[in-house]
Amino acid sequence: MDARGKPYSTRSLVLLLGSTQTLSWASSYFLPAVLAPAMATDLGMAMPMVFAAFSAALVVTALLGPQAGRLIDQYGGRRMLMVSHLVFALGLAALAWAPSQAWLWAAWLCMGMGMALGLYEGAFAAIVRIKGQGAKTTITGVTLIAGFASTVGWPLSAWMAASWGWREACAVWAVLHLLCGLPLAACLPGRSVRAPELVSAVMTTSATATPPAAVPWRVTALLAFAFAACGFVTSAMAAHLPQLLQLQGLSLGEAVTVGALIGPSQVVARLLDFVALRNASPLWSARLAALSHAFAVLLLWGLGSKAAPAFGVVHGAGNGVLTIARGTLPLLLYGPAGYGRQMGWIHAPGRFAQALAPWGFGWCMQWWGGAAFGLTLALSLLAGVALLAVGWKAQPATHSA
Repeated sequence: MDARGKPYSTRSLVLLLGSTQTLSWASSYFLPAVLAPAMATDLGMAMPMVFAAFSAALVVTALLGPQAGRLIDQYGGRRMLMVSHLVFALGLAALAWAPSQAWLWAAWLCMGMGMALGLYEGAFAAIVRIKGQGAKTTITGVTLIAGFASTVGWPLSAWMAASWGWREACAVWAVLHLLCGLPLAACLPGRSVRAPELVSAVMTTSATATPPAAVPWRVTALLAFAFAACGFVTSAMAAHLPQLLQLQGLSLGEAVTVGALIGPSQVVARLLDFVALRNASPLWSARLAALSHAFAVLLLWGLGSKAAPAFGVVHGAGNGVLTIARGTLPLLLYGPAGYGRQMGWIHAPGRFAQALAPWGFGWCMQWWGGAAFGLTLALSLLAGVALLAVGWKAQPATHSA
């Protein structure tokens, strides 16, 4: 209930979190793909070192992820997400001011703290705290809006950098966090708003229990590996896709156009998942999504550069569905009690993989050129095999209401 005694509707949560997630992703995770070359040139450093700083930020995100989820479980999403916008603004302002490589690294480490609190895992934990087992609709709605983060973020960052400079682009993003993100996050429900099953779980101390025994440990291990492999692929593509497509023979304009297809494809796939597969197990959605990147690479290699738009659509569609599964599959397996903490631990390996990807895949591109796609193809196949190997019929975790 809000301050006027009215219930928080799914629509209001979707609009609030969808808008703030779009801003947060566009100004952090998707920033280096466009601004890294200018940062490297201005500060006199090799471009892989810029991505190394970004990777260090993702390491910070991985280390803080479980604690961030625990804080949201305890204090609610509003306070933590408000803090995330303040931290994002501070990190972006530091990037805009950065006079040296050391300062750039410090700024990205600050951004890593913001990402630990403010990206999807934090938003999903906030949603589950409010909606409980009925969180899937809201999670899907938020990802539908935030799926446009790269579509909005890449062209907008490129335009600002071309018009004013990369430092000014970072400064504008910082101001948007203060003027838009922070006030919107302040409109979210406070800590007193909690799903009924979570209230019951707290009363029975279920929130501090270990994961249900019905979930075999190997299932958790396979999920963590699959999400980590997919996380590496997603992070590598987010950081390097324009340059990688140019190595396949596309011009910069064509590569940016293909990249712009990813966001709408994510949104369409999420909508189809919600409409056509809303009653299906998230495990099956995750399996299909994990294999989609491998299929997209095979299309590109088999048909050449003319298949680049198809690559963007298929890769984006798979990534879009996988984002939902990352939120709904742990909810299905472990239930809403302690969801933020559980999300933090399951996705911690994936955060480290995402941290390694921008720097590691950047070197792979320098060594192998366009053949670096082979690494992401192999990881996509391994993730799909891991999810297929689960071989366990997941049943929703039950908690007394």
